[in-house]
Formats: sequence, structure tokens, C-alpha cells
Amino acid sequence: MRELVPPTAHLHRSWLEAHAEWNPGARQAGAGIGLAEREALAIPEVFASWVGRLREQADPDRALGEGRVHATHWWIVEDGAYVGAIDLRHRLNDFLLRAAGHVGYSVRPSARRRGHATWALGAILPEARALGMDRVLVTCDEDNIASARAIERNGGVLEDIRITEIGRKRRYWITL
Repeated sequence: MRELVPPTAHLHRSWLEAHAEWNPGARQAGAGIGLAEREALAIPEVFASWVGRLREQADPDRALGEGRVHATHWWIVEDGAYVGAIDLRHRLNDFLLRAAGHVGYSVRPSARRRGHATWALGAILPEARALGMDRVLVTCDEDNIASARAIERNGGVLEDIRITEIGRKRRYWITL
């Protein structure tokens, strides 16, 4: 069974197994790795602290660091195992408008091509509506055809392809 769950320290072992599948230093969109002490996440207390920071990002009353926006994070779980992450940024700053969008997601390499990204993106769109959004911006690398299809299957309309500070990006809008 597939589900979206808030980040939880209970999935520590499963998350570490998934993380080990990625190339060192790889960008795991939507996972909130930038809020972590990446090298120390194997330590349960460090992992639990990071999970807490992920969950706190959704609180609109909580002050965030410079350049950050509030975001809700979920983990994609199948049969009790971590397979990926997705986040919904509550608003766009200049960088997000240019390059990264409202939504970021990633699926562990061994779980790709099974529809997880398409499903997760569709599952969070009602959450975006509940936050008062009437459309969301979702981007992907220009050559990531699988991600482009996931976005298009959820109603994404390509606005443009542009060079950004994080590479060439396809920029799609999904009307809610």
C-alpha cells in the first residue's frame, strides 16, 4: 500500500537505505536535505532533529531563515518502506519562481518507473488548494522525461524551458 506520511524518525533505517542508493552529494528534490547535517543523519538523534525541522517548516507562525519559505513535507511510503519525498512550498520567492517552483519531489532509484511521483504529485494538489493556491508551479530538469510526464499527467502545462542557476528547467503550471 502506498501512502504519504509526515516525516518520521520511525523510518530512519528505511530512509538511510534509500539515501544510500543516491550518488554522494546528489540533490534529492523535495527531501529537505538542505536542512540537515547530511553526514550525521545516520545518528538517530540527529535524524530525529532533522525530521523535527522538516515538520516545523509547515508552521506559518514559525520564523524561517533568510530566503526560505514555509513548506509542508511528506514522505512517500510503500508497504512501510520509504521510497521518496515530496514537498509543497506555501509561496514562491524569486528563486522558486525562476527555478524550483512550489513542488519538489524525488524517488529513490530502485523505486522509479512505478508511478510514485505521478501519484504523490496528484495527492498533494488538494493540499495546495487548501492553502488558497489556484495554481502551482512545478519544474524539472529539461532532460528528465519521466518527471515531465508525471507533471503533465497531473495537468501541467509547459510555460517555458529556461536556464536557471540550478540548470535548464522545464517550468509547468498546474491549475487547481
